[in-house]
Amino acid sequence: RQHRSAPGSPQPASARRGMAAENEAELSLLECRVCFERYGPGGQRRPRNLPCGHVLCQACVGALSGSGSRGLECPFCRRACRAAETSDCLPLLQLLEVLGPAGGGGGVPSALGRSGGAEGQLPAGLGLRLALGGWGSLVNPTGVAACRRSGRLAVAHDGKKRIHVFGPSGGCLWRFGERGDAGNDVKYPLDVTVTSDGYVAVTDGGDRSVKAFDFEGRGVLAVREGFRLPWGLDATPEGEVILTDSEAGALYRLTADFKTGRLKKCRMIRSQLVSPRGVAVCQTSGAVAVIEHLKAQGPNGGSTRVKIFSAEMELVGQVDSFGLNLVFPSRIYATAVAFDKEGRVIVTDVCSQAVICLGNPKEFPIFNPLISHGLSYPVGLTYTANDSLVVLDSGDHSVKIYSS
Repeated sequence: RQHRSAPGSPQPASARRGMAAENEAELSLLECRVCFERYGPGGQRRPRNLPCGHVLCQACVGALSGSGSRGLECPFCRRACRAAETSDCLPLLQLLEVLGPAGGGGGVPSALGRSGGAEGQLPAGLGLRLALGGWGSLVNPTGVAACRRSGRLAVAHDGKKRIHVFGPSGGCLWRFGERGDAGNDVKYPLDVTVTSDGYVAVTDGGDRSVKAFDFEGRGVLAVREGFRLPWGLDATPEGEVILTDSEAGALYRLTADFKTGRLKKCRMIRSQLVSPRGVAVCQTSGAVAVIEHLKAQGPNGGSTRVKIFSAEMELVGQVDSFGLNLVFPSRIYATAVAFDKEGRVIVTDVCSQAVICLGNPKEFPIFNPLISHGLSYPVGLTYTANDSLVVLDSGDHSVKIYSS
């Protein structure tokens, strides 16, 4: 593959080689490493996870498995599996959505917005304290949540057991949520939250349900009532769960007695949203933040909008990618949202590979980067009880914990 240099003064050969290596890595992320064809959102080029964590396109999965139900062998680690054990690679599909049809070639490095120099340093007082997971431990993770009572972290990912629980010191405590078709199995986890009384709730895109477990992995409740595609969810201080339905364009409030496994109420509290996914609840005010994913005509593929509702579900503020571009000269695509202890709205941005503070709703929009270095593809965000910032980085399959 050839790399074209940007116009300007000549660069040293070592610098050119370094830039070429970075561009190569970014481009190969969007290409199947068997056939070297670019991934696509559907058909034979759709990216598929193997149980080992490696990703191939649908065509190569079919070619390697042959006809019938014969198993295939991962061409990279030689682990055997069946084609039926593969699943869509959600992080890559989301990245393709961000980049759009023109995202190949030279569009990738600019879209990923690599930071450097002084701008890439963490703000004073905020530092990386701990990194968990990594390749082989987590497989293309999609959601993270903190238990404020115990300090444990729950991560949803595409491994054989879908929920991975880390202890406060970073050790693995449990893995649960089997991949399968039984009632409490998790087919395709999209997000996870932990209620105030210590139950883990997961949105399952595979059978369009919300499932709850205790911290030992015992299934206590499965709700499948009328959802079209439940996606993001977060727990309220009162132990309820707020969740988005991306296809229905709606926001729901779920009330249940998780101890007895009894659903009390599941009601729609907001409609006419545009493909809502990420959601967060402020633990002090009860405000709710939602990320909408907006489709757009043309090559850019789409944009996002952050809406803030009061505890009574009145719209109190919103900002979209265009509005943020007025205060920050770079495209922003938000993938996750959280509130800090002061009620400020924090989002992850996959275009600049950053975590950004947007201020409280009355200040919208401000732009204050909290983390702009060391992230690859941030897709999840939460705060612990001691105010540590937890970022889920699907680019390197890790959980990164920052504290002052």
